[in-house]
Amino acid sequence: MADIEYWHNPRCSKSRAGLALLEEHGASLRVRKYLDDAPSLDELRQVQQALGTPPVITMMRTGEARFKELGLSKQDPDEVLLAAMAENPILIERPLAMCGDRAVIGRPTEALLDLL
Repeated sequence: MADIEYWHNPRCSKSRAGLALLEEHGASLRVRKYLDDAPSLDELRQVQQALGTPPVITMMRTGEARFKELGLSKQDPDEVLLAAMAENPILIERPLAMCGDRAVIGRPTEALLDLL
């Protein structure tokens, strides 16, 4: 089974639940605490592509206080939103998992099983 890179925030219950679900299914995991090890702009572009190139806003936590503090809106261009996530990883929707050229946002948590 291929390695799954799992972007994890241990303080988030959904992120903990996703990690536990993948572990229960025997997934080979590389856990990345993305708040401490923020992804680059290029990595975020790769994730967008692996997700199937959805609008960037679907990769963001728009209810996060930082989103409002930065004056961001759901209508901002993708490049503006990608740059905001690179500078403020708290804005990245979680949990997020990648395997090869595929990625999944674990909402609902069971969606993560698509990578197995």
